[in-house]
Amino acid sequence: MKKQLSLLLGGLLLASSLVACGAKGSTASTTAAASDKETAAESNTAKEGESKAEASSDSSDFKAQILFCGSTSLYPIMSSLASSFTEKYETWDKVDASFPKENISIYVAPGGSGVGVKAAVDGTADFGMLARDIKDKEVESLGKDYKSFEVAKDALTVSVSSKNPNADKLENLDTETLQKIFDGEYTKWSQVDSSLSDDEIHVYIRDLSGGAYEVFQKAVMGDKEITPSATQSASMTELATNVANDPNGIGYVGFGAFNKANKESTVLKEIKVDGVEASEEKILSGDYKIQRPVMFVTGKKITKNEQAFIDYVFSETGYDAVVANGYIPAFTK
Repeated sequence: MKKQLSLLLGGLLLASSLVACGAKGSTASTTAAASDKETAAESNTAKEGESKAEASSDSSDFKAQILFCGSTSLYPIMSSLASSFTEKYETWDKVDASFPKENISIYVAPGGSGVGVKAAVDGTADFGMLARDIKDKEVESLGKDYKSFEVAKDALTVSVSSKNPNADKLENLDTETLQKIFDGEYTKWSQVDSSLSDDEIHVYIRDLSGGAYEVFQKAVMGDKEITPSATQSASMTELATNVANDPNGIGYVGFGAFNKANKESTVLKEIKVDGVEASEEKILSGDYKIQRPVMFVTGKKITKNEQAFIDYVFSETGYDAVVANGYIPAFTK
C-alpha cells in the first residue's frame, strides 16, 4: 500500500512539474529514481544539484525537491547525473549531515531552451536549461540573483544520412548554399551541384522552441527564413534519427547527438561549413561558427543542497557524463 501511495504521489508531483515546464504532447519527459529497485515505487524521481555559487545557510530554505527544465540537449546529461547522485546518496543527510533526512528528488524535464528560461523566470522551475546564449532581456528578467552554469560546448553539424546517394560528393557547403537549401530555394540536390542526383531535398530542423533553431538562424540564415516545409523534431536525438533514416534528408544535428548516433556505426555524415569541420579543435578555437553553450541558469538564491548537486555536476563524474553524451566539457576534471 505504501509503495502504491508513493507511486501515486510521485506521479502527481511529476505531472505538475511538467505542466510548470510547459511540456507538450510530443515532448518526452523522464526522471531518474533514487535507486534501481525503487524506480517504479518512487515514480520516476530524478536528482540534480548545484554549481559553485552562493548558497543560503538558512535551513528554512531547504527544499528536498529540485526541478530542472528546458533544453533537450542538456536533458540527458542532467538526467543521468540526477540518477547517479540519487543512487549514491538516496537521502539528503547522506550528502551533508546538516541536511534533513529527506529523500532526494531532482526532476529533469525537457521542453526547449525558451521554455526553460521562462520557467526559471516564472519560478515554476528552480533551474532553466539552455543550449544557446542567454539573451540580455532574459538575464534582466531573472534579476539580481541571476547565475549561469556552462556544462558543455556544442555545435550544430550540417549532416546528411550515410545512405544519401550524394554522401561521397557532399564535402563542403558555403553559407549561401545552406541558406538556399534551408529556405527552400533549392528543392533538389542537382540544384546544389549538377553532379548530384535529381532527388528531392528533405530539410529537418528542431522545433521552434529549441535553442538550436535560434542558433542556426543567427549563424547561417540571417534575415532569411527556413522553409515552412521543413520537418520539425521535438529533440536533437529525434532530429539525428530523422536525418539518418532519410536518404535525402539534411539537418543541423548537434555535435553531441551526432557523436552518439555514430557511436555504434556511421549513420550520419557531416558536411563542412565554409570549409571548416565541426571538430572539437575547431569548436574550441571558435573557427567553426555554428556553435553554442549548453548550460543552466537560475534567478534565485541557491540553497546549500542545490549547491551540493551543482558541485556534483562539475565534478569528475559530471565531466565523464558530458563526454559520454558526446559533448565537449566546458570545465576541467
